[in-house]
Amino acid sequence: MNDEQVYETLAAHLDRLPAGFPRTPTGVEMRILRRFFTPEEAELAPLLSMKPEAPSAIAARCGRSVEELAEKLEIMARKGLLLRVRKGDEARYMAAQFVIGMWEYHVNDLDLDLIRDANEYLPYFFKGSFFNIRTPQLRTIPVSRSVSADQGIMPYEEARRLIEEQERIVVAPCICRREHRMAGQGCGRPMESCLVFGMGAQYYEENGLGRPIGHEEALRILEEAERSGLVLQPSNAKRVVNICMCCGCCCQILKNLKRLPEPARHVASNYTAVVDAEACTSCGICESRCPMEAVRIEGERAVVARERCIGCGVCVPTCSEEAIRLRSKPEAERVTPPGRPMEMLIRIARERQGGGNSA
Repeated sequence: MNDEQVYETLAAHLDRLPAGFPRTPTGVEMRILRRFFTPEEAELAPLLSMKPEAPSAIAARCGRSVEELAEKLEIMARKGLLLRVRKGDEARYMAAQFVIGMWEYHVNDLDLDLIRDANEYLPYFFKGSFFNIRTPQLRTIPVSRSVSADQGIMPYEEARRLIEEQERIVVAPCICRREHRMAGQGCGRPMESCLVFGMGAQYYEENGLGRPIGHEEALRILEEAERSGLVLQPSNAKRVVNICMCCGCCCQILKNLKRLPEPARHVASNYTAVVDAEACTSCGICESRCPMEAVRIEGERAVVARERCIGCGVCVPTCSEEAIRLRSKPEAERVTPPGRPMEMLIRIARERQGGGNSA
């Protein structure tokens, strides 16, 4: 194959992964792939699947030397082009999706040209793939001060508990706030705020993408995120592999979600905000904090547009009158996340094959 065919094959491979890789009229996605992959790496990447495999298993399929292939796969893992997991002393390799995956793995390799290309491509990506399924890769859970103790919040919706049950934690910079700051559009919110757990934490630490921390520091980061009005977005599984803490002004997911007429249809969240009209003084703080523009002041009280509310609870802690709160959605509208991240990816792949988001 010539170079053009190699990159076309790589793009088709990425589009077959659960998250997809939609094409564009401008070809910006191919510029990104050529920036990330050498032609040889682009030829190797389609050999991998979402199942972690030893180099010997991959070599057996393609007739390559195990030693040579293992060296090249490790280089690609170091470059953030695929994911490395370890079972004992053995390294296994699996395909990396574009988002969430390769893009985030390049947090330390950003430059203004890549940022420009990513900002051109990501709206196509989210519209054509990410939001076009019923099962999102991330879900939204409420900040701790937005729900009362008697609401019976589930363990997988409680951020502190999700952190406390982890054995290995790495904190990494938020790629969205970093790229916005580099482009002169930073918002000043905390930069070190992405928590990664388990095997993902190992990958981040080995690749220099983040630093290991203990539970106490992780909880402090969570508290600072809640004070700063960040939205908590863990991986969409009961057994989480990360918690993103996102702002509506920089987060590529939230920015593109906000452009949709009904953001609530495209998130996995079990809460919605409601207003006590008698207690509301129409101060407007909740309106200014809402990342989805779901809250607006009408006359003498705040009003929540339910079709826009993603149930993050960012509006609740700063209401001095306690006039706004989160309420559990009716049982018929509640969603239970898959048990493990791989179950979530399998569900997404099936939904894409079956025609996307029918919600």
